[in-house]
Amino acid sequence: MAIVHPAVEAYAEAHTTPEPPHLVALAEETRASTSSPGMMVGPVEGRFLAMLVHLAQAERILEIGTFTGYSALTMAEALPPGGRIVTCEVDPEHAAIARRHVEASPHADRIEIRLGRAIDTVRILEGPFDLVFIDADKPSYPAYYEATLPLLSARGLMILDNVLWRGEVADPGTADPDARALAALNEQIRKDPRVECVMLTVRDGMTLVRRRPTP
Repeated sequence: MAIVHPAVEAYAEAHTTPEPPHLVALAEETRASTSSPGMMVGPVEGRFLAMLVHLAQAERILEIGTFTGYSALTMAEALPPGGRIVTCEVDPEHAAIARRHVEASPHADRIEIRLGRAIDTVRILEGPFDLVFIDADKPSYPAYYEATLPLLSARGLMILDNVLWRGEVADPGTADPDARALAALNEQIRKDPRVECVMLTVRDGMTLVRRRPTP
């Protein structure tokens, strides 16, 4: 999904560091074997995530929504030695694709895939996490937000994907339940006194969130 003109999106991709071979292979299988390949973050957003991991100097990452593993593998590239990603996936077929490509990648020792409902997994995890990436079922975003915010380290970064939902969140009359859920969450985050946020028009919209320092 993208909200910018396709030609601009293609230009941005052409001027972004290319994917390594293991991500090219994963992207090809995702497009060939899944019903919703657009759920994959893709090369521009993937490189952006890796850049954020590097800039945040993240060592522990929590991902809600593995899909086929593209985003986890991209972020893993930017982890320092000893860095780890815990990524949660509810669909066993998607998790199986992700496991296979993770095991074949140079980063297998950095990624742990947890199969099951993400909200149940989060409840038994111990923080802090330096980066949290949320890219899963949209109606559950508020629950994921509230469950993971306390696990975020003091200088940690939360990233929520698809927050513009093809631009439909800007239509107050939309009947799309995902757009309505995301619009409500966007307002919730904007008004949340615990955090500072910025919404970006990268691909289908990304919101970056950090906790406000406590006095």
